[in-house]
Amino acid sequence: MPYRLLADITMLVHFVFVAYVVVGGFIAWRWPRTIWLHLLAVAWGFGTVLFAVDCPLTDLENWSRRQAGRAGLPPSGFIDHYITGVIYPRDALELVRLLVAVCVVLSWAGLYVLSRRRATKSATGPTFSGRSR
Repeated sequence: MPYRLLADITMLVHFVFVAYVVVGGFIAWRWPRTIWLHLLAVAWGFGTVLFAVDCPLTDLENWSRRQAGRAGLPPSGFIDHYITGVIYPRDALELVRLLVAVCVVLSWAGLYVLSRRRATKSATGPTFSGRSR
């Protein structure tokens, strides 16, 4: 039972990580310092796809599933097992990858614009009423 629970928790953490890769740049709009964590997550996420690097979360899930007497994930991994063909059709994989990359780039561009606006706003200082312009 504890191994099955570990496998399920690992799967949930993996889903959260994948979601963070996609939308973490938008989260940085609210909390700009988190952009560094997002940069690392994107580097790892895209790196595992581009260079076929094994993900430790997939390894942990496979190990815990086997310890629980269940089959491991297929060799194609987490995304192929849980997302591709389930959330979007298999033949849309390249389009989805492109859309994820576009989403990440747009979030970073938006963060840059917001950061510039915040810097300009703070440089002008407060108005007579005590409120920022």
